Amino acid sequence: MSLAGQWKALGSELPAGWSRAELRLELRDSAAASRAASLLGPTQPFKSSPTTLRFAAAADGSTVSADALTRLLARLDEARIGATLTLVDSTVAPARDEREVALLADSWQEALSELPSDWSDLLGEIELLSSDYVERASVLCIQMNPRRDGDRTALRFRAARKAGYGVSPQMAARCFERCDAEEIRGSVTVLRSLSDTRNVGTQGPVWNIAGKTV
Repeated sequence: MSLAGQWKALGSELPAGWSRAELRLELRDSAAASRAASLLGPTQPFKSSPTTLRFAAAADGSTVSADALTRLLARLDEARIGATLTLVDSTVAPARDEREVALLADSWQEALSELPSDWSDLLGEIELLSSDYVERASVLCIQMNPRRDGDRTALRFRAARKAGYGVSPQMAARCFERCDAEEIRGSVTVLRSLSDTRNVGTQGPVWNIAGKTV
């Protein structure tokens, strides 16, 4: 069986929700092992013996994906490098908290329900489940003027219920509905809030967090 075929067979045996598969490739001699290591470069393989390579595939982006590994192994098949592929170990991704996978629009309404009825201004945060969501969520929520919070997969925004600086709660809800429609998952939290503010000569209140105004 081809190496790509061996991987396909092993992949069908992986548990549901797997995140990482540790693999071993047994080759006929050290020369073949060196050639295979070169072709499998993106997996960063290492030799556990002169004729054995160890590497991994992952669904979480920490190394090559299952599809990418199939393409790499097909290169070995084309080079007529015969070998035996073995699954050494696999890891299952931890179950996600129920609140984390709630729809963003629902999470937003839940966050608002915890505020007093006369709230006027707030600083909110969208914590996304994957860095893959950050760029697209920023586009879909453009009316909210979202700002990335450092290297975290989180976007911060301001909202105003009646007047002042920040998106209206209704527009924020619409933005979150767009994200939900594209299956962007995460949760929304209110970090700071004020009630019944009255703007005089300003667009709204300013918060100072860790020496930065927001």
